[in-house]
Amino acid sequence: MNYELKKHLDNPIFKVIAYSSMELGYKSYVIGGYVRDILLRRPSNDIDVVTVGSGIALAKKVASHLPGHKKAKYYGAFGTAMINYKGMEVEFVGARKESYDRNSRKPVVENGTLEDDISRRDFTINAMAISLNGDDFGTLIDLYNGMADMEELTLRTPLDPDITYSDDPLRMMRAIRFASQLKFYIEPESFASIKRNAERIKIVSMERVTEELNKIILSPRPSIGFKLLDQSGLLKIIFPQLAQLKGVEIVQGKGHKDNFLHTLQVLDQVAEMSNDLWLRWAALLHDIAKPQTKRWEDGTGWTFHGHEFKGSKMVPKIFAAMKLPLNEKMKYVQKLVQLHMRPIILAEDIVTDSAVRRLLFEAGDDIDDLMLLCHADITSKNEEKVKKFHHNFEIVQEKLKEIEAKDHLRNWQPPIDGRAIMETFGIPEGREVGVIKNAIREAILDGVIGNNFEEAYAFMKEEGQKLGLNVVKELSEPIVVANNGPVPYKLQ
Repeated sequence: MNYELKKHLDNPIFKVIAYSSMELGYKSYVIGGYVRDILLRRPSNDIDVVTVGSGIALAKKVASHLPGHKKAKYYGAFGTAMINYKGMEVEFVGARKESYDRNSRKPVVENGTLEDDISRRDFTINAMAISLNGDDFGTLIDLYNGMADMEELTLRTPLDPDITYSDDPLRMMRAIRFASQLKFYIEPESFASIKRNAERIKIVSMERVTEELNKIILSPRPSIGFKLLDQSGLLKIIFPQLAQLKGVEIVQGKGHKDNFLHTLQVLDQVAEMSNDLWLRWAALLHDIAKPQTKRWEDGTGWTFHGHEFKGSKMVPKIFAAMKLPLNEKMKYVQKLVQLHMRPIILAEDIVTDSAVRRLLFEAGDDIDDLMLLCHADITSKNEEKVKKFHHNFEIVQEKLKEIEAKDHLRNWQPPIDGRAIMETFGIPEGREVGVIKNAIREAILDGVIGNNFEEAYAFMKEEGQKLGLNVVKELSEPIVVANNGPVPYKLQ
């Protein structure tokens, strides 16, 4: 085992750390995630070094020996330092022990031994160290049987789990994140402790909780993490809207599907096709409003009419509560939630050019992601039904390609704007301008006129006459000047 570990310490930075430690009379070790990832054969560029001494002093000494006298970044308040070396981030910290106040996850830190430092780690698989010292360079230090837990795919805390999780409740999220990312099992007593301490998550900032949640969403099979969040009691605290999707109600012998399990299946199916975090968020939220829109209708059964519109309105509130970005990423998720039923409805009916044009117009460049989400949304256990839906979706996609090639409606703006309408009829901005603009847009989307200036302009004049407006100027198509946008419409 030592030979295997030494092979992973052939980067020159480790020899420099070893030499610098010897100069200072320190004992230093690689610890935590880098060691774990060596044993898991996972690539890692983040190296944590703990030294029995000053982490800042060691970093300064290491920096002085690197080519070009590389500078270290120091964080005096935390007693840590960072060096970037050939694409690797090396963090230095002195060995320490911690004690916690019950109302805060910020510990009181004191200098400690290597054993103190190892014992404060979250899980045994992260509590292993490799010596960087001359007499035992490359030796694995495993005080809590992390190797055995690694072989058994088990997540276990070095100390009493009630202490580990109560001291720093974010570790509960990390346990579930590692289980989801690595497909490890959380040791039963440890999971029982998470259940007991779930309410403690409330002292953790939402930003840190969401950071872990995003890593769960980005794991190969996110449903593993979300089922554990639910079983532990954490989900209803950190994400109550998602927890409310759980359960099946039965009336007159008819039950709807469990929308929580359906959502997780859709998320897993999206995860198989895309690593995009925000597309995965759209999958997670696509049915989020079903509890609010659920209705029983005699003769029809369970309905969720309008859940896509209600859900899209919930997205900004959820993003704000989760401290997610309220920018284009949020608008993207909102759009996909609102539109996710449209391709499904098209696939169930005759696909008309008009319906496809409208979908292209509203989805814009996100049409491909929308179709991917809709494919993933097919979760029926009836294989024939699934096969039929996928076949119909292929027809819709072919129609989308055909209409896009012909009409160029992706991210489309109508060829006539409000300024052209006002100049043509000599009217100020007002109701008539909006009526004419909408009429032009609808005529193009319905295929009544082509998507070009000439037909749109002629149609505009007809619509104006219906409103009792007279043409006072004849305009021609604007000339687009590179980098300066369109010049004003020209008088003919």
